[in-house]
Formats: sequence, structure tokens, C-alpha cells
Amino acid sequence: MRIVKRLKILSAAAIVTVAVLLAILFSTIAHYQQEKDGYLLVDKLVRGLFELTAFRDQYLLYREHRPQTDWESRKESVNRLLDRIAGQSAFANEAPVLAKLRASFDQSATIFQRIAANNALLNQAGDRQGVYAELDKRLVSQLLLRDANNLNLAGTLLDAGNRRVEKSYQYLVGIVGLFALWSTLVTIMSLIRLSRLINTRLLPLHQGAKRIAEGNLDYRIACSGSDEFSELAAAVNGMTARLQDFTAQLRGEVAERERLAQEREQYFRFFRLTTEPMCIADPQGCFMQVNPAFESLVGFDESELLAKPFLEFVCDEDRQKTAAEMERQISGHKSMAFENRYVCKDGRLVHLSWTAYYDPDDGVTYATARDITERKLAEAQLAESEFRWKFAIEGSGDGVWDWNLVTNQVNFSRRYKEMLGYSDQDMRGFKQEWVDRLHPDDRAAVAAVLEEYLAGKTPVYAVEFRMRCKDGSYKYILARGMVVDRDGAGNALRMIGTHTDISERKQLEQKLQLAASVFTHAREGIMIIGTDGVIIDVNEAFSLITGYSREEAIGRFPRFLHSGRHDPSFYADMWQQLVEKGHWYGEIWNRRKTGEIYAQMESISSIRDAAGNISQYVSLFSDITTLKEHEKQLEHIAHFDALTGLPNRILLADRLRQAIVQAQRNGDILAIVYLDLDGFKAINDSYGHEAGDRLLTAISARMKQALREGDTLARIGGDEFVAVLSELVNADSSIPLLERLLTAASDPADCGDLMFNVSASLGVTFYPQAEEVDADQLLRQADQAMYQAKLAGKNCVCRFDADQDSYIRTRHESLNRIGQAMLGREFVLYYQPKVNLRSGALVGAEALIRWHHPEKGLLPPSEFLSVVEDHPLAVEIGEWVIDTALKQIQIWHNAGLRIPVSVNIGARQLQQKDFVERLRQLLVAHPEVAADCLELEVLETSAIEDIGHVSNVIYACKELGIAFALDDFGTGYSSLTYLKRLPVAMLKIDRSFVCDMLDDPDDLSILNGVISLAAAFGKQVIAEGVETEKHGELLLQLGCELAQGYGIAKPMPAEEMLDWYQQWRAKA
Repeated sequence: MRIVKRLKILSAAAIVTVAVLLAILFSTIAHYQQEKDGYLLVDKLVRGLFELTAFRDQYLLYREHRPQTDWESRKESVNRLLDRIAGQSAFANEAPVLAKLRASFDQSATIFQRIAANNALLNQAGDRQGVYAELDKRLVSQLLLRDANNLNLAGTLLDAGNRRVEKSYQYLVGIVGLFALWSTLVTIMSLIRLSRLINTRLLPLHQGAKRIAEGNLDYRIACSGSDEFSELAAAVNGMTARLQDFTAQLRGEVAERERLAQEREQYFRFFRLTTEPMCIADPQGCFMQVNPAFESLVGFDESELLAKPFLEFVCDEDRQKTAAEMERQISGHKSMAFENRYVCKDGRLVHLSWTAYYDPDDGVTYATARDITERKLAEAQLAESEFRWKFAIEGSGDGVWDWNLVTNQVNFSRRYKEMLGYSDQDMRGFKQEWVDRLHPDDRAAVAAVLEEYLAGKTPVYAVEFRMRCKDGSYKYILARGMVVDRDGAGNALRMIGTHTDISERKQLEQKLQLAASVFTHAREGIMIIGTDGVIIDVNEAFSLITGYSREEAIGRFPRFLHSGRHDPSFYADMWQQLVEKGHWYGEIWNRRKTGEIYAQMESISSIRDAAGNISQYVSLFSDITTLKEHEKQLEHIAHFDALTGLPNRILLADRLRQAIVQAQRNGDILAIVYLDLDGFKAINDSYGHEAGDRLLTAISARMKQALREGDTLARIGGDEFVAVLSELVNADSSIPLLERLLTAASDPADCGDLMFNVSASLGVTFYPQAEEVDADQLLRQADQAMYQAKLAGKNCVCRFDADQDSYIRTRHESLNRIGQAMLGREFVLYYQPKVNLRSGALVGAEALIRWHHPEKGLLPPSEFLSVVEDHPLAVEIGEWVIDTALKQIQIWHNAGLRIPVSVNIGARQLQQKDFVERLRQLLVAHPEVAADCLELEVLETSAIEDIGHVSNVIYACKELGIAFALDDFGTGYSSLTYLKRLPVAMLKIDRSFVCDMLDDPDDLSILNGVISLAAAFGKQVIAEGVETEKHGELLLQLGCELAQGYGIAKPMPAEEMLDWYQQWRAKA
């Protein structure tokens, strides 16, 4: 039999069976819909009863006519619903309950009408008003009880309808299950038949096809029989034979194509993804293709470059050189490297280093570029710096050293190395190179002098020592230096100085007692002075330095050389050292014969006779005026801007600190202005650095003239300036100065053949402030204000907002402190018991967080939770509370106290996508605690912000066994819709309603409504804020049995809970 015929028979049997089952299924669905309609009718009746309750409460509260009219209208709707329900055959079994509900509802209507009639009499009565008032109270009480009974009976009907719907649903599920079972049986039988067909006919065909697909083209499928599979097997065998011939031919072609495709893909990915700019040019030198890195470098899109000549974008000065390089490459050099300058889209010139390869087969050039602009600028700056240093070093004749105290790196000049016999490459640039060459006997003394200078104990650094030369010999060296850079704390960062070879002078000093005539040939000036202070002899160098001949000097006191720069105490100290130590060494300013004041480095030693008595004093000195001038130049370079002559950042810091001290002393206002030129970069890029330098020089001169004599204007880099305005009466007195600065910066500047026009953005801050600030903070504040001026449109002044900055810093500090409190375990949980007012049983506890602040004591959550409300710390704290509560539950369980603990969940924590998963992990970490021992409380306002997400979270937590309570119920936008969509197990009445219910009828009505609403929806209710027994008694009358509050117990530490429980049980 053909396979198609067999399939038709099997399909017909399946269709008949499905038709029968579908008829039964449709009948069951119709019955289920009928039961569901009846249940919805009862649900509508319950909502009508609730609406009657609301109208009743409005009438009892305000005694107005409209609520009475609304109650009458809604009563008729409820009567019609009762009639419709009574006419439903589905409710035949609940006829007694329906009859009771009808009778009870009629009685409620009668009582309500009596209350309305009595209300009219109560308003008209005179001396019998008390009787009518008492009657009114009794009628109201009866009405409340009757309405509650109505709701309970309606709830019974609703439960019965729900059971019938569930039963009908179960029957429907059974029918569907039967249908599924039948379908499964039919499927299994079909699969058995199909399996047999596959094993006998299709499997050999499949195995053969699989071998052929695997490449075994020599394989042939057995094809006995006359059905479709045999015909298919024969066709496949024929196709395999033809494919075997074609495959051999195709395999070679495919392998070649795959190799080429792989090479193209690898090249394309490298071309597009590499960070190296690359381009391809055609034989005419025009762009064929550029990669994204090249576009980013030059600023042109690929569409702007394609088909355009490569040389079009080269700088004019480099175009001819670049063209020559390209021609040389084409003429035979396949690969080459060259440099040129390229013009970017924004007009910038970038220095590029090219590596190009020319393919002679297709005439295409492949090139890569590297941006070397920064290197070129660095080389230029380095060359300029080296020129200045070379000029200073060669002019001094001494060796110069530049010491970085932070890294201990030292720059030794060429003369410094030659002085010791070394070449320029022999010594490394580290301090240890100098230390290792010091004579061992001199190291301690040199280190002491250097330490005293760096500590500020001596005004200058000058010391003599011996240094080892390359040939092993030692030279006497005079080292002098000064600190040129310090940090904010005053610590030395950089020191510059010189080394002078004083070996010859030392040799003269040592041989002075042996050969007095040697001193005449010394390079230093020498004086021999008697014990009476009169000059005995001088050498020729003395005359050359001072201008006085030997005859003019002998017989006179040395005071004729005094310059007047030193007071008498200086000379007194000098002679005291000579007497006590036998020598004096230092710098001194004297006056030449011409009246010129000069500096000299002088060494005075006492000469003793054979008896040990001082017979003479020998003074050796050298003219160091030139060195002093070089030191002054170095100091100026270190403290002033080379371009504008204005103070630099180092000098600005010193002057700002002095201005702060002066403002503190005089009680003045100090203004710090941060100024940035608007549009300077465009001029610098378009017209070059030389034009930019001329513009900066002109504007800085004008701004300096705009300020007062005592003010400071400093350039701290680029087009940024800082002005320090001192001795201000108040902040407003700085306005004219700021306006003059703006005008000075924005007026046109004449720079030779060009006229430039820029503006300035100013940020200003003032000192003193409410909080103590230092110089660096003031500069940062002014900088921030300047950027606000930029954002405000430029060419204006913005003042730093200290209050906003203080608020941000305070909140940041609070967050940091709370984070530290988490790490320091300063948070604790207090627990407030929950009890059943009727039985006195302890039904649970609420976990409440507290902060044991080491300085402020125990802080409530209102003091710190609001700070972290919108911060990730809120989630971290929330998870800590849950974890701590679970640990405490386990401790109480071990002690015999088995109660659930409720934990408050914040809005941010509840909105986390992984909230349920994190909660599951916390439960897993405490396997001995059952999930139903943990309850979660969520604020009503937080729940309705994203009610869909919150509902999903609550359902997921219910699957874990965790119940939810709706906290502070009634304070938000409470509605039946929200209550219906939120599957919470308990409503928590806010304490604001409970505290005032004894005195406020409105709060009492709200409480009554919430309790009735909870009962109607089958939810538990608990009241917060129970402070007295009267609160508890009234809550029991209203039907609320669960409560917590100070009247029961205040929140307490966990360790006090067991003792309180024992005392509570004894009272109960």
C-alpha cells in the first residue's frame, strides 16, 4: 500500500474523535461562563453594599439630605440585584442565605429610615432632645451591626459562587485533560507507526544521505521495492554519481576563493579597526580610500577626500618635498618613509610621519601616518630650553646642577662633568652619582648643612667638600644653591645651584704658613690683618677686585670697604666666630673704589704662632657678583612668566598666602578672580603662536594697568590668568575692578599688522568665608565660577556660590559617614512587639533601625534615612536590615520565642530588578529560618508609584512564603482598585488616625471604614500608635484585634525582648 493512502485513513479517524471531544468541551465552557456570570453578579452586590456603607457614613457624619438621597437610590439598585440573584437557578442551594440577606437588608433600610425621621425630631425637640439623642445612638449602633451582617451574608454568597466557579473550572480542566490525553494517545500511535516506517524505509535512506553529505560519494543506497522511498533512493544514487564528478572540479575553485576572501576580510578589518591612520592612493596620487582613524586625525569625512589629490592637503612649504618623495617612490623605491605637515579641516597643521608602499602591479600606493605634532613641539621647546641653559652655564664658568627632590633626579651640566674629568655620557642623572663621589670624611658634614638649609635653619646653602675625579684624585668644591619650587606645605620640590672648583684656593690656604708670597698669585683677593684689625698686606687680586692699590689699603681698617648693606651686628657675629672658632666663611657685600657695590665669597682664618696665640687673620675672597646676577636670573625664571613678565603659578601661590594673612590681620575682603580669554585658541590656531604671544602680551599689559598697585595679576598657563584683589571694603567694591578687567580683555588689541578682538570669562570668589578655606580651595572656587561664566555665554562675571557648594559637600560627607557607619557596624535593630488585643498573645514584632552614633548617641531613622533615599546605600542598608532580622529570628527560635518579624522595605530597594533574587539569597543564607517568619512592609505611597512592578514582586514573594503588609494605609491615594491589585495579607492603619480617634469623629469614621474594607477583602488589619487602654478597647469594638504602640511597648533592643515577653505573659 502506498504511504499516502495510509496517512489519509489515520487522519480521518483523528478528525472524528476530535469533533466529539470539541462538542463536549464547548458545552462545559458554556456552563463555566454561566457560573462565572452569577459570581460577578454577587460581586456587584458586594460593591453596592460597600457604597451604601459609604453613603451611610456620610449621612451619619454630616446629616445632610444628599447622602440620604444617594442612599435611597443605591438601595433600589441593591434590591434589583437581590431580585436578579434570587432568579438565578445557580443559587438554589443558597436560598436560605439569600432570604436572610433580604430580610437583614430590609431591616437595615427600616433602621436607616428611622434614623432619618428621628433626626428631624432631634432638630425640632426642646426639652426631649436628650431622649431623641439616645435613640439616635441606639439606632446607629443597630444599623452598623446590621450592615456588618449584610456584608458577612453577601460574603457567604460570594464564597459559594466562587466555589461553584472553581468546581465548574475543575470540570472544564478535566475535559481539557481528557482531550489532551486522547491527543497524546493518537500522537503516540502515529509516532509508533512513523517510527516503524522510519526504521524500515526512511532510516536506510537517511543513513545513505548522511554518508553522502559527509563526503562519501562512493556510497550507494539500497533501493529495493516500488514505493516512494525506493524511487527516492534511486534518484539520490544518480544525483550522487553526478555530484561526485562535479565536486572534484569545484573543490579546487572553492579553496582558492576562500583563501582570497580570508585575505580580503583580514585586510579590511585591520584597515577599519586599526588606530593608525591609513589611506590608499591611485596612480594619479588621488585618495581611493581612507580609514576612520585617518578621518579622525584630519577632520575630513571620507566623501570629502575621495578622488582628490593627496598633495592638495599638504602644507604649502612641504608640498614640493612631498611630491619629490612620491616621484622617487614610483621611480623604483617601493617602500619609503618621510615627514610633512598636513592641513586639517579646522585649519590646524599637524606633523605627520608617513610610511608608504607602492605596488607597481596596479599603480596603487598604500600609506600609514603617525601624528608627531606633540613630539615636534616638545623638540622645539627642548631646543629653546637647552639654549637658555647653555647660555647660563657657559657664562658662569661653574658647573650647574638641577635637583628634583621628589624623584632624586639631577641634571648635571657639561662643565660640571668636565670639572671632575668626565665626559658628557659618563655620569647618570641621579643624586647618588654625586653622593658616591663625596669624600667619606665630608659626607656627614655636607648632609648636615643640606638638611639645615632644607629645614629653613640657614638662609643660603653653601658648603665646601672634596669630590673624587675620574682619575681617582679629589678636588675641593664649593657648592651653592637655592630652592626654586615648593609645594603648598612649604616642602622643597626643586633646587638649583652651582659647583665651583676651589681646589686651588684650598691649596693656597694650606700653604699660607709656608710661603706667604704664594698669595700674590691667587685668583681670590687676600688680606692679611693684624690682631688690632689693621690691614698688613693685600695681594694683586685684592686690587683687581676692590680697585684699591696695595699702598692705599695697607694700614687701614677694612671698614673702608663696607657697602652699608650689613648692620653692625653682622660684623660683631663675624668677629665672634673668628675668636671662638678660629675661622669665618660666608657671603658679604662690599664697595669698590669706584663706588660700585659687589658681592664676594669670603673666608677668614686666624693664624696662630708657635705659642698658639693669634698673630694674624687671613681673608680670602672672590668676586661672585656675576654668580649673584645669574642666581637672580634663575630666581626670576622660577617665579615669573617668560612671555608676559607676570608672576607665575609659584609666585601667585606665595602672594595669595600673604594676601590671606593680611586680610585676616586687617579684617579686609579679598577677591580672587580666575580669567580665561574667549576665542584665543581660534586666533592661535589660525594665525600661529607668534601672533598669539603678541596678543597675550598686549592684553596682559592692559589688564595689569586696569588693576591697582597693590593687586596681583598672574599668568598660570595658556590664556588663563588669576587676579588677587586685596583691601576691599565689601564684595560690591570689586565690581568696578572686574568691569575694568573685562574691558581690558575685550578691547581690540593691535598686534603689528593685525587687529584682534577677544573677550574674557571671569569667575570670582571672596575671602573670608563662612567656612575656613585655603589658597588652593579659593583658586578652585574661582575656576568653577569661571566655567559657569563660560556656560552663561562668556564675556561676563560669575560669582562662586558657597552655599550650594556647602550643601553638596555636606550631603557628600553625610553619605560617606553613613557608609563608614555601615562598615563600622554602628547600626542596630530595635524591635516593637505586636499583640492580639483580645487574647493578649504576642503575634510578632517590627524591626526598626537605629544608629549608635559615637558622638550624637542613638539616632532615629528620620535623622539619616532621608539622606540615602535616592542612593545605592538605601539598598545596602535595607539588605542589612533583612539579614540582621533573620539572624535575630533564629536566636529567638533557639530561645523558645517563635514569632514572625516584619521589616520595612524602601521604595528604591523594592524597585530593584533583582529584589526577589536577592531576597531568596538572604533566605538561603539562613536555612534554619522558615520564609513565613519574615514579613515585609511597604509604604502605600511607594506601592502605588509602580503598582504593576510592586504587584509582581509581592506575588513572587508569596511563592517564597513571605507575606506583605501595606504600611501607613489611608495616608496615600487609597482606592478599591489599588487594594484589589495588591495581593497584600495585612493593612497597617497609620498612627495619625489611631492617636486622635477618641476625639476626632472623622478619624473614627476612617478607621471604621478601613476595618470594614479589610474584612470585606479578607485581609487582616493592625493599628499603629496605640498609646492608652481606651484606644485598645475602642479598636476591639470596631473589630480590629491586632495592634502595636507605646501603650503596649516601646521599641527595644533584641536582648530585652525575652524579658519583656515574660512580663507581658504574666500580665495577660
